[in-house]
Formats: sequence, structure tokens, C-alpha cells
Amino acid sequence: MNKNTAILIFANSAEKEAERKSFLSSDVFSALNKQTLKTVEKSGIEYFHFSEKNQVGNSFGERFSNAIETIFKKGFDNVITIGNDTPHLKTSHLIDTIHQLEKNQLVLGPSKDGGFYLMGIKKEHFNKQTFLNLPWQTRFLNSYIAKISSSKNSEIKFLESLNDLDSKEDIKKILHSFKAIPTSILKLLKTLFFIDKRVIFYQKNNFYNSFTSLYFNKGSPFVFSI
Repeated sequence: MNKNTAILIFANSAEKEAERKSFLSSDVFSALNKQTLKTVEKSGIEYFHFSEKNQVGNSFGERFSNAIETIFKKGFDNVITIGNDTPHLKTSHLIDTIHQLEKNQLVLGPSKDGGFYLMGIKKEHFNKQTFLNLPWQTRFLNSYIAKISSSKNSEIKFLESLNDLDSKEDIKKILHSFKAIPTSILKLLKTLFFIDKRVIFYQKNNFYNSFTSLYFNKGSPFVFSI
């Protein structure tokens, strides 16, 4: 076990996440939370889970920065942060991050929407004020961090890019990827995907029927008053 590194799981409860991302059910997030814990525990690295119950701050940036600062204050030299919405996250990503932090100040696992699903950072590279000013929860986040690191001549390592679950379209992308995900999560996502397809089909079909009924009525003709 690496005594100098801790993992920060920055993820809300299944119920809270389902409120925030209403296109996913609490069952999906419950499965994602369980899988995330399993992935982390397999690494053998000490971890801390910050949900809405122990996050402090008004904005996402404040809550996230405060959580990282809290881990560093416990005496760790490195922190690896992850969420709970990346089904393709593996233990190997965490182990690789530890190795990369030996020669880099920052490690990023970029998500395909412009953010990141993982960040590994050294204590001496963490500047809370800089973190607070980052464009959190936007597609510019990843590139913004890269530019700051470059301007400070900081060594940064990028892991493979993965999809996280931030929209309905992400469900389709994950299901159609060639990467394996746990069966429990796969089944739930497939169920949501096909339910959504049936709803869209029903809406289109209902619209078509209404349209043809209005303009191609084979019964009595419309009477227009002049």
C-alpha cells in the first residue's frame, strides 16, 4: 500500500445524484457507487469518500477544493480524485496514476466532454485559490488546467480519455463503446436506453397519427366558414 497517496471519492449519494441527473435513476447511481468503491478497494490505497453529507462550500469548486485540502491536511503527499459517473474506470487507472505522480506533478484522466474523470495531484502543486477560479463543470476545464500547468512549466501526464455520464447521449456512447463495464451497470443502462428509445418512438408515432388524422381525414370534409 502507498502510504503517501490517498484517493478522494468525490461523489454524492445515489438519491442526490439522481436528483441532479434526472435522466438516470437512483438504482444506476447505487450500482455506480458500489462499483467505484470496489475499484478503489482493489487498489489497496487508503481512500476517503466525500458525499453531500460532509462536503463544505457553496459552489462545486469550493466543495471540491475544500475536500482536497482536507486530505492533504491529513498528511498525504498526493491525492487522486475520482467521481462515480465513469463506468469504464478501472483499478489500473489508479495504480498508473501513482506511478505517474513519481515523475509528474499532475495527472489527468480526461473525459470526452472536456472535463476529467480522474485527477492526481501533488501537495506542492495544489493551490486552492487557483482551483477556486477554474471553470468547473464546463467543457473548458481540462484545457484550462493544461494551459495553467504549461505556463508554470509543470509536468502533466494524461491518461486515456473516457466517457462519463452527464447526459442521455453519454448512455448511448458508453453502450456502443468496445470497453467492458460491470454487468449490473450494463443491464441498468441498457434498460434506460431502450425505455428512452420506446418513448421517442411513441412520441413520433403519436405525432404522425395526429398529423395524418388532421390532414388526411377520410370521413366528412372540414367545413370552413367564410
